[in-house]
Amino acid sequence: MNAEPDWDLYRTFLAVVQEGSLSGAARRLGLTQPTVARHVDELERAVGADLFLRSQRGLAPTDIGLELKPHAEALALEAATLWRTASGRPGEVRGAVRVSAGEIVGVEHLPPILTQLRRQHPGLVVELVLSNTVDDLLRREADIAVRMVEPAQGALLARRLPPVRLGLHARRDYLDQRGTPRTLKALAGHDVIGFDRETPAIRAMVARYPALSRFEFALRADSDLAQLAAIRAGFGIGVCQVSIARRDPNLVRVLEAEVAIDLSLWVVMHEDLKTSARCKATFDALATGLQAIGQEGSGA
Repeated sequence: MNAEPDWDLYRTFLAVVQEGSLSGAARRLGLTQPTVARHVDELERAVGADLFLRSQRGLAPTDIGLELKPHAEALALEAATLWRTASGRPGEVRGAVRVSAGEIVGVEHLPPILTQLRRQHPGLVVELVLSNTVDDLLRREADIAVRMVEPAQGALLARRLPPVRLGLHARRDYLDQRGTPRTLKALAGHDVIGFDRETPAIRAMVARYPALSRFEFALRADSDLAQLAAIRAGFGIGVCQVSIARRDPNLVRVLEAEVAIDLSLWVVMHEDLKTSARCKATFDALATGLQAIGQEGSGA
């Protein structure tokens, strides 16, 4: 490598890796396909090695391309963080804040909170990422995260909120047709909605409630939103946040005494952002707005 490549070449390289083709990368970046091809050629000349294997199915990274991939991803994260930081003004609640939350929290709970936040601070822009994976705040994959597990990383500011209560629910007309189960064993005669792949948290739940085993489910989906939609559609009985079900007169909780699962709820932010007015305002709004989830679910 005789000269340091332009950063744009790494950006293009990462897009090609993620899209698997020059045309896909061009669409993502808003460039022409010849420009993307030129960027790849320039980077390959700079490193002195082929970065992709070309075939009729597209482009696949070579071994050295795979070695470069995590570094290109780190550059992309840093660039995004730099842009969000530059978008703000010291002491002003304006600019971009990236918030990560699980599917259910992000869809069912955050919209009214963010709506009120935006009305109070019109200069604020929220980047909402819906994912059930735990984003690495230390790497600034997000500025603020709403988590259902206690954060294990250091250098984070975390506020613990009341736990979220989960229970079994079904639509009223499903229970009218199929009957209401009175015991966990009676679930065997019902259409139960649940997960497809096990996680450590799910294994712990199954150990506590063996009737909620994957093999007993009539519908298996790893998307929490898909499970909730199936419950609302009357497919069968599934796990739902109590606070969400209470808003819908068509949903009925079943086996309340037998199945009550509490999940911890945290709002977390990197401690370096505590002096950022936009991040602090967002953090406080989320913590205040989400406080009601646990209280509503517990009947408080």
